[in-house]
Amino acid sequence: MAKKEDSVKLLGFWASPFSRRVEMALKLKGVPYEYLEEELPKKTPLLLELNPVHKKVPVLVHNDKILSESHVILEYIDQTWSNNPILPQDPYEKAMARFWAKFVDEQILPAGFMSLVKAEKGIEVAIEETRELIMFLEKEVTGKDFFGGKTLGFLDIVAGSMISFCLARAWECMGIDMISEEKFPGLNRWIEKLNEVEIVRECIPPKEKHIERMNKIIERTMSS
Repeated sequence: MAKKEDSVKLLGFWASPFSRRVEMALKLKGVPYEYLEEELPKKTPLLLELNPVHKKVPVLVHNDKILSESHVILEYIDQTWSNNPILPQDPYEKAMARFWAKFVDEQILPAGFMSLVKAEKGIEVAIEETRELIMFLEKEVTGKDFFGGKTLGFLDIVAGSMISFCLARAWECMGIDMISEEKFPGLNRWIEKLNEVEIVRECIPPKEKHIERMNKIIERTMSS
């Protein structure tokens, strides 16, 4: 159990969905923390010292404990501060939340960004392949406010930081209506619910600045 005198620091980057999800979790738990902004792609000596393996944000420093990788950090936060549980208590539901969270980062992210930008099979094929993946999440959230039911949970934080704001803005840059209301009514309702949550709104990157950055990444990726 965390103590009141605990020191919590988060190294992050304003446009990183991986950083934003950790901030959502800390805010949901009501954990006071110091935020240290990295100026990526530069890497500060502190970041290299704290995360010499991956050299990436986010990095959470809790007293003398150092953690990296957003899923690992989210689980640590959930187990350290027991109020407002993020992961389900039921073992099966917990396992499935982890499964779909990995699916978002390992399947939907590369398909929904890199495959679209490169479009080696053609843009329409890439769009359809991405929609087939996203449809799995549509089925998971249909009939619910959030993936975990009535309250914000682990999968909502992971998918919300990645799909609703990060990828959605990349798709906007590319002129792609990826998750239309007609095809994905459940996900669109879920995004509306996310936008009603104050801690989520506080962690969303500024839209114009974010889209400007996305355009630069897309241009750089296309020319590489």
